[in-house]
Amino acid sequence: MSEAVAKAPVPGAKVQSGPKGVGTLTVEQIQEDRITQLAAELWSQEAMKSGPTFRPEIVEEVYEKELVSSNFSTKRIMMLEFSQYLENYLWPNYVPEKSTDSHIMSTILIVNEKFRERVPPWACFKKKPEHFGGMFYRVLQMTLGSSRSLREQKFLIVFLIHCFRSIELDLLREQVQRLVSLPIWTCLLQGKRDELFKSNPKYKKFFNFIKKSDAKLDPEQRQKVEFERTYLHNVIKKYIDILNSIPEKGDVPTEKVMYCERFVEFLIDIEAQLPTRRFFNDLMADTHVLTISLLSNLARREDGTLFTELLEMLKVYAEFEIDEGTGEALTVHDRIDKHYDRVLALQKVAFKHFPDLHQFAITNVASVDTRQALEKYFSPLSANALHEVLYRINMLPALDDGQESPFDKNFMLELLIREHERKKSQLEQINEMPLYPTEDVIWDENIVPTEYYSGEGTLALPKINLQFLTLHDYLLRNFNLFRLESTYEIRQDIEDAVSHMKPWQAEDGSAYFGGWARMAQPIAGFSVVEVAKPHVGENHPAQVRADVTLTLSVVPSIKAEWEGLRKHDVAFLITVRPTSKIGTKYDYRSPFIPQVGLMYVRGCEIEGMLDAEGKVIEEGPEPKPELSGEMRTFRVWLDPNQYQHDMAATEDGQQDVYETFNVLMRRKPKENNFKAVLETIRDLMNTDCVVPDWLHDLILGYGSPDSAHYSQLENNYRTLDWNDTFLSMEHLYQSFPGYNIDVSTTDTSKQVAPFRLTFSQEEGSGKRKEGEEGPAPVKKIYVEPHVIPNRGPYPYSMPKKNSIPFTPTQIEAIRAGMQPGLTMVVGPPGTGKTDVAVQIISNIYHNFPDQRTLIVTHSNQALNQLFEKIMALDIAERHLLRLGHGEESLETEKDYSRYGRVNYVLAQRLELLQEVQRLQESLKVAGDVSYTCETAGYFFIYQVLARWEEFLANIRKLKDRTAEKVKELFPFSEFFKNAPPPVFKGRSYAEDMDIAEGCFRHIKKIFTQLEEYRAFELLRSGSDRADYLLIKEAKIIAMTCTHAALKRRDLVNVGFKFDNIMMEEAAQILEIETFIPLLLQNPEFKSNRLKRWIMIGDHHQLPPVIKNMAFQKFSNMEQSLFTRLVRLGVPTVDLDAQGRARASIASLYTWRYKKLGSLPHVFTYSEYKLANAAFAFDYQLINVEDFNGQGESEPNPYFYQNLGEAEYVVAMFMFMRLMGYPAEKISILTTYNGQKHLIRDVIQQRCSKNPFIGRPYTVTTVDRYQGQQNDYILLSLVRTRTVGHLRDVRRLVVAMSRARLGLYVFARVSLFSNCFELTPAFNRLCSRPTELHIDPNENFPTARKADEPCQRPPMVIQDMPHMAQFVFDLYNQKVDTLMRIRNLPSAGKLSEPPKKKT
Repeated sequence: MSEAVAKAPVPGAKVQSGPKGVGTLTVEQIQEDRITQLAAELWSQEAMKSGPTFRPEIVEEVYEKELVSSNFSTKRIMMLEFSQYLENYLWPNYVPEKSTDSHIMSTILIVNEKFRERVPPWACFKKKPEHFGGMFYRVLQMTLGSSRSLREQKFLIVFLIHCFRSIELDLLREQVQRLVSLPIWTCLLQGKRDELFKSNPKYKKFFNFIKKSDAKLDPEQRQKVEFERTYLHNVIKKYIDILNSIPEKGDVPTEKVMYCERFVEFLIDIEAQLPTRRFFNDLMADTHVLTISLLSNLARREDGTLFTELLEMLKVYAEFEIDEGTGEALTVHDRIDKHYDRVLALQKVAFKHFPDLHQFAITNVASVDTRQALEKYFSPLSANALHEVLYRINMLPALDDGQESPFDKNFMLELLIREHERKKSQLEQINEMPLYPTEDVIWDENIVPTEYYSGEGTLALPKINLQFLTLHDYLLRNFNLFRLESTYEIRQDIEDAVSHMKPWQAEDGSAYFGGWARMAQPIAGFSVVEVAKPHVGENHPAQVRADVTLTLSVVPSIKAEWEGLRKHDVAFLITVRPTSKIGTKYDYRSPFIPQVGLMYVRGCEIEGMLDAEGKVIEEGPEPKPELSGEMRTFRVWLDPNQYQHDMAATEDGQQDVYETFNVLMRRKPKENNFKAVLETIRDLMNTDCVVPDWLHDLILGYGSPDSAHYSQLENNYRTLDWNDTFLSMEHLYQSFPGYNIDVSTTDTSKQVAPFRLTFSQEEGSGKRKEGEEGPAPVKKIYVEPHVIPNRGPYPYSMPKKNSIPFTPTQIEAIRAGMQPGLTMVVGPPGTGKTDVAVQIISNIYHNFPDQRTLIVTHSNQALNQLFEKIMALDIAERHLLRLGHGEESLETEKDYSRYGRVNYVLAQRLELLQEVQRLQESLKVAGDVSYTCETAGYFFIYQVLARWEEFLANIRKLKDRTAEKVKELFPFSEFFKNAPPPVFKGRSYAEDMDIAEGCFRHIKKIFTQLEEYRAFELLRSGSDRADYLLIKEAKIIAMTCTHAALKRRDLVNVGFKFDNIMMEEAAQILEIETFIPLLLQNPEFKSNRLKRWIMIGDHHQLPPVIKNMAFQKFSNMEQSLFTRLVRLGVPTVDLDAQGRARASIASLYTWRYKKLGSLPHVFTYSEYKLANAAFAFDYQLINVEDFNGQGESEPNPYFYQNLGEAEYVVAMFMFMRLMGYPAEKISILTTYNGQKHLIRDVIQQRCSKNPFIGRPYTVTTVDRYQGQQNDYILLSLVRTRTVGHLRDVRRLVVAMSRARLGLYVFARVSLFSNCFELTPAFNRLCSRPTELHIDPNENFPTARKADEPCQRPPMVIQDMPHMAQFVFDLYNQKVDTLMRIRNLPSAGKLSEPPKKKT
C-alpha cells in the first residue's frame, strides 16, 4: 500500500482533523510544494503540451535540495514518482555521455519507489531502450566508485536487485546476462577453473572461443567487456572491505549495516535463479564471501540479527542440491557422491603432501567427515600449512617462498571444514521440522514480520519470482512462506482469544480466567494416551495421541461449534501463568506475553470427540450420539517431531510442557488449513516424479513458454465430437473465421448439431518462415453432423442441450480445453468464463467417457455456480460428486456430497430394481429377479437380451419390413405402456426401428447402472461406499483448493485417480494451492497420468489475499501460478466480449485488456436500452469535499473512514429507494474495511428499519465482491490524502466492473484524477460533470431511452449536506402517498440529515 510510506501511526491513535500529521501527504501539501510547482512548469501533462526545454540544472537542484538534503525522504521520492518526473522529464532527456550522476541516481530512486509501491517500473524505458544499456553501465561504475555515500550505494544495490528480479524482460536480461555468463570465470583461481573445465569440457571450448573473439575487439570495447566480467568479483571485494570495517563492539553507522544486508540479499537473488547462478555460484565460492560473512563482527553483533538470518538463506542456496550445468536436481546418491569426492580429494592431497595427516588420509570417509573429526586433524596445523592444504585443493592462491599466509588461521580452518563436513540434506531437515509453530517462532519479529511493513527494508524471507532452481526449491520456498504467513495469522488469533479470556493470578498462584472467548476454553484435564514406536529409520514416535477435556458451560450455539470440531481440524494447546492480579485491565498497546504470562504454545490435530464409552465418534451420515452434561473430551494427535524435541529438553532438566496446558484454542475452519498444506508439501518433497514431463520445466519457469500448448504436443486429437457446443451450422461458420469449412453432407436438413470436427494437419504447421515463398497453409475443418442415438420414449430421456451462442474466442478456448496439454483462458469480467468451463467439461465427458475430471476453484461460491451449470448439461447425475463443506449452499434439492451421493445411489438402486420388477411382470417371467443387482444382471442376460436378439433376428428375416411389423414383433411393448403414447409413430420402418432401439437402450441403461451399483451391496459401511463412489463411479469431482490441500493424503491413500484438471478463479489461488491439486494422485510407473490442465482466471483482477504486508510485498507471495505463467509468456486465450455491463460502463475497464468488446445483447436487451430512472448519467464520478473540515480519518492504523462519503452514499441509496429502485438491485462497495463498517453504521442509523427504504443487497469491500455483480453499484473510494491501495490497477478493474446498469463513484476528484496509473478510467469519469445530476420527478422504471437526455433540466446536487437535506425533504413529501399505497397506519420518521457547521 502506498500509504505505508508514512511512518505507521501509533495503534489506537486518532487522526486529528485540522493540521495533517507528518506521516501523510495531503492534496494541499502537494499543491503548495516546490516539486509540484516544478512539475506544473516542466513535466506535467499540461506542460508537456507546450514542449518545455530540458534544464539539467533542475535535475541537480531537485536531487540536492529535495532528496539529499531530506536524507532521501520517502515522501519526497514518492511525490516525484507521483508527478511522473521519470516518465516525462528524466528518461526522455537522458543522454548517455552528458547526463550527470544525479540524473542517474534520481532515475534509480524512482524505479525503486515504483517497486516499493508495486506499480509497473520499467514501462517508461520502452521509449529509447537503446540508452538503457549505457545507463546500466554507469550504475555499475557508481557501485564500485567511492564518490557516492553508503546510503546512495545501498540504493544502487537495491536497483540491481530489481534488475536481476526482472530478467523476463529483454531490456534487463540483455544487461544482466553479461555480468553472469561464462567469462566471469576469468576471476577464478587457475587451478579451480581447470578443475571445472575438466568436468565440463564444452565450457572450455566456449571459454577459448570467447578469448579469441576478445582479441578482435578495440581497446575501448575490451575495457568495457573486462569491466563487466570482473564486476561481480570486484563488487564482492568492495562489500568484504565494508564488512571488515565494522568493529565487534561500539557504534556503527546504520547505513553500513543496511548496505551489508542489502548486498547479501543481492547475492541470494543471483543464487536463487538458475540463469544467473550457473557460473556465479563457483565465483562466489571462490571469493569465500559466505565464510567471511559468517565469521564477521557484524554476525556477532546485536544489530546483525537480520544479517545473520540472511546469511543462513544464502548458505542454503550456496549449497543447493542442483547440478548447475544441467539444471537437474541432485538425487540423494549424487549428493553423497559429490561429498565423498570432495573428502577423497582432500585425503589424496593429505597423503601425498602432508605426512602428519597420513592417519586422516587412510581413515574411511564416514569417520573423518564430521566437524569434530576435521577439527581434530587440521587444527594442529600451522597457518602456512593450512594455507598450503587449501592451495592444493584449489581454494586459495599459492604462497611465494618464505611468504606468511595473509589469512587468519580460524578463517582457513572454517573454510576447510565447511567445504568437507557432512551436512544434513534439506529433505532431512524438513522431515525433522515440527509443523506447528511454537511460542519461540510466533512472537519473533525477525521471522514473522509485523503487519505494518513499509517496503523499505530487507527481510530474511524467500521470494516468489518467475523461476525456481528445482521442484524441491519450488516446494521449499512455498513451504517456508506458507508456514510463516500462517504463523502470523495464528499469532493474531492467540492474542485475540487469550486476551478475551482475561487470565489473572488467583490467590493460590494458579490461573483464573475472568473473561471468556468464543474460540478458546480452559482445559479441565490433559493426558498423553499413546506414544507409538518410531518407524524404521526415524528417531521420533510414529504418532502421539492425547485426550483433552473441556467444561463447555457456554451458550448452546457455541457449545455446538466446539462439538462440531471435525477430524483433522487444528487446535492449539496453550500454557499461561499470569502474574496480573484479579481485575487488572488488558492493555492492547502493551506487549502481549508479559500481560497474560504466556509460556508455551503447541499445535495439535483433532481426531474426534469421545463418546460416553471413551471411543472416538466417527464422522459419517449417521447422527452423532447425544452426550449429557457439559464435560467433553477430545482425542488429539500431537506433532511427533515436537514431542521428541520437548522430551529431549525434559531429560536435560527443563519442565515437561505437556503437564502445564490450561487453554485449548480452536480457529475458524476456513483459515485453518495450514498444517494440511505443509504436510502435503512435505509429502511431495518425499515423492519421486510428481509432475508430468510436459509440465515440469514450465512449472519451474524454464524452456519454451508454449511447450505445453496442444499445438506443440504430439498426442493432440485431430477429430473430436463437439457435442452441443454449436447451436447451428451458421453458428459453426461464425465460430471459425479464416477457416475453409467442408461439410460431409450437402443436405441442409441434415446439417444440424451435434457436429464432429476434424482439423487438417496443415493448420498446425503455423506461419510461413521468413523469406519462404508460396501461399501460407490453408486452415481447413471437415465437419461431420451426426445424430445422438435415441435414448428412449420418455421426455426425460431427451439429452439436455447448450443454449449459449459461444463467440469465436470462446470456441478457441473450448477447443484448447478439449485437447491435451495446458490451456490458459484469461476471462475479463462478464465474458462467460463459467460457461466456457462447463462446456469444456461436458465435451471431455462425452469424448473421453473413461476419463475423470477434477474441478478446483478458490471459493465455494464459484464452485457452486459452476456445479449448478454442469447440472443443466447432458451429464449423468450419478457421475457428479462435490467434495468439501460448501455443498450445503448449493441451490438444489439434490445432495452432491459424498454421503449424499451414496444415499442417491442406494435410492436409485431401489428405483431401478422396481423397474426391473415391472419389466419382469410385463414379460411374465416367474421368480424374484429384482432382489439384488446380481439377480437383475442374470435376468438381463437370460431373459431380456435373449428376447431382444430374437426380435432383431425376426426383423432380419422379414422381406417386407414395415412400421407395423416393428410394433407387432417388439417384445417390450407392455413395459413401455407408461410412456407418452404412441410409442411407435407408424410413419416409417426406419423411424420405428430407431424408437425400438432407443427403448432397448433405455432398458440396457437400467441394467448397466445396476451393475455399477452392485458394489454397494457388498460394501456395508458408509465410508467404504463413499470411497468407492470417489474412486470408481464419479467422473466429475469438484472441490475447493483448500479442500484439496486438506484431504490430499486421504485421497492418495484411497487410490484417487484423475486425468484432467479444471481450475476456475485460477488467478485468485495461491501458487502452492494451485500446485497441490495437480498431485492428488500417486505416480503410476514413474509417470503422472495427468493429460489436461485447464486454468481459467484473470490476472488483471485481484490476486490471492495475503494478510501480512511483508509476505505480500517483499516475498511477492500474492503472485498466483496463473499470473506467473502469463508473465513467462505461456500462450493464453483471451476472451474478448463481455455481456455484463452497458458498453459505456465497460469502457471504464476494457482499456486494461488487449481487446475487449461487448456482446450484442448489451445493445439489444431492453434493460440496457433504457436509461437509469432519475439519473442524468448511467455512470458518474461525484466529487466529495471535506465535511466539517474532515476528509479521511484513521481511528486505528489502516482503518480508513470518510464520514462525508459514507453519508453521501447512504443518501444516494435512500434517494434510489424513494424513486422505486429495488433494494436487492443496489450494492454499496468501498475500498476499505473501516469505511464498510462506517457505512453500515450510517445505514443502521438512517434507514435500515424504515419499511420504505430498508438495506441494500450488500455493503462490502471491493476485494470481497470480486466474482459478484449487481445492477447498480455505489462506490466509495474513501481516501483524500493519498490514493492508497486503489493505485493497484487490479483493484480499480474489479471496482469498475461490478455494475451492470449504473455505477456512481464517490471520491476526492482532485486526488484520483492526477494518479498516473488510474488515468484511463478517471479521464473517462471526469469527462462528465463531477456534481451529481438527478431528476426527482422520474420514477423507476422509466421509459426514457439510454441515449436520451432527461425530460426536464436535471437538478445539480452541490455537496453531501445538500443531498442529505434533499432526500429528507423528499421523503417527507412522499411519505403520505407511500403510506396509502402500502396501507400502513404510520410511517417511520427519518433522522435529521447531517448539517454543515456554521
